[in-house]
Amino acid sequence: MPNLLLFLELAAIVIVFAGLPLAYLWTRRGYSFFQKLNWVLVFMTFDLIVFGAFTRLTDSGLGCPDWPGCYGTSNPFHALSDIQQAENALPSGPVTVMKAWIEMIHRYLAMTVGALILVQVVLAFHKVKALGKTPFFVSLGLLLLVCIQGAFGAWTVTLKLQPIIVTIHLMLALLLLACLTAYAQQAWEEKISIVRTLRIKPLPAALLLTAFIVLVIQVFLGAWVSTNYAVLACPDFPTCLGAAWPETNWVEGFTLWRQLGLNAQGEFISPVALQAIHWAHRLFAVLVFVVFSFLGWRALQLATPAIPGLKRFGKLLFSLLALQILTGISNVVFQWPLLAALLHSAGSAALVFCLVRMSYWASWKSL
Repeated sequence: MPNLLLFLELAAIVIVFAGLPLAYLWTRRGYSFFQKLNWVLVFMTFDLIVFGAFTRLTDSGLGCPDWPGCYGTSNPFHALSDIQQAENALPSGPVTVMKAWIEMIHRYLAMTVGALILVQVVLAFHKVKALGKTPFFVSLGLLLLVCIQGAFGAWTVTLKLQPIIVTIHLMLALLLLACLTAYAQQAWEEKISIVRTLRIKPLPAALLLTAFIVLVIQVFLGAWVSTNYAVLACPDFPTCLGAAWPETNWVEGFTLWRQLGLNAQGEFISPVALQAIHWAHRLFAVLVFVVFSFLGWRALQLATPAIPGLKRFGKLLFSLLALQILTGISNVVFQWPLLAALLHSAGSAALVFCLVRMSYWASWKSL
């Protein structure tokens, strides 16, 4: 059971981590502190997702095998003897000093995002009279979401990187990013301003929703590939082991509740199951390419000088699509290099951000 001293030390670390962006915002002029904080939360959550991918790709997820501390302490310095003992006992195992630091920095960043959302809740409550209750209740929902995300982070460690837990952990992180972005782009303070912005919404919401659904499915498939270490199950491109349609076992590959590296019967997962996981992600990418290309084309077509933002995000969508294709192929051809894998994960998060930003110009009345 974590003790009080551990919680106090972690709280002190988080106060320092959260204090830095808050101090920076306090010294910046321009937009209100509340609005700036909302966008800083988007930025930090994006960074957290990328660093989470770095943690997973460097096999550092079990660098500290307990939670929330590291061997019952707030940082690897205090747990150095335990870490070195575990490393000496199993030199190729998941525990090293470097991995412990990577895992703990990931936790510090996650707790910092949680602390900043708590500040957001306090500010929204303070502004209830001016802005109404909606921003406050929505920020409470964000706080609940980040707490659920924290719980899955804990289970990721205590359940030893069980694939479905790690996959849900990633999906929730992207959901949090989407919600924070949607929250930040709301004109909460417009009602107390004398300036009103006329918003033009030419983008069909149905098309954007279709893109969201396709992206969610593809992100799940990609996370399933990553958490099952199935990237190299098909080491060639565009074929898989030289075949246009490889041998697959869909049932074994997509049995969700099982331990890492094992099937539902507790035996080592078969290569054909890993090929099914890999192949599903690769095939679905074709549909993603079609839907996103059409969405990007429509955004560029509908953009006018009055709404230059839509054109910018249409171009960004095409750029991110190209990045995902290049890094996806690079992961296969170059045997899963860290940089390409990291960029692929960051590209997924950026696509989520891009779609949410494009929703600013979307309407159900547009055709």
